[in-house]
Amino acid sequence: MAKMQTKPSGSSAYDMLLDAIDCGDLAPGSRLREVEIADRFGISRTPVREALKRLEQQGLVTHEPHHGAVVTVLDYREIGELYLVREVMEGTAARLAALHATDVEINVLREMVDADRAFVDNPGQLMRRNKLFHRQIHLLARNRFLDDLLENMRVSLVLLAGTTLAIPNRGDQSLDEHQAIVDAIARRDPDQAEKAARVHINSAYRARIRLQAELES
Repeated sequence: MAKMQTKPSGSSAYDMLLDAIDCGDLAPGSRLREVEIADRFGISRTPVREALKRLEQQGLVTHEPHHGAVVTVLDYREIGELYLVREVMEGTAARLAALHATDVEINVLREMVDADRAFVDNPGQLMRRNKLFHRQIHLLARNRFLDDLLENMRVSLVLLAGTTLAIPNRGDQSLDEHQAIVDAIARRDPDQAEKAARVHINSAYRARIRLQAELES
């Protein structure tokens, strides 16, 4: 019996649009025309309309006069606000991970950092692996309310154009910072784990400012 084809839902259209924004195919400022998006993904306009509405509610899509829907562009102040909140939440996640992670889970973190060093000259791949590392720490925090907040923040982070890991030496520096976080978690030192995570996000913010200046020059 042939498998029944399911009609694409607003949720699947949302995931496809979010992925396109995240990987840079739809950069901040890109116009989002329903017909073009529907053609691009081979779906009808109804799920696209639903997806755009959801993205707008999350702040990822903005309606501009004479342009219609566009991928939201964060200004300098908004980027700073995003990283400030990220520093607090990532620091809290690392603190909780130091309290709750098992030895097996800590070894997984160590293995992730070791494996990631092979991709230091591949910013795109390292960026994807970086997200997995942070996601793993979020899971080790074992706090569903913090996890929800971090997930909402992750969605907002897709609006940051490019990756700071493409900046010379930033890949190595970032992995050294990851190692410091893991070492503090392994010592069951919540204060140092939080401090290391905050240092890491603060370094990422400084790199973001440099990258933003280059993109705007």
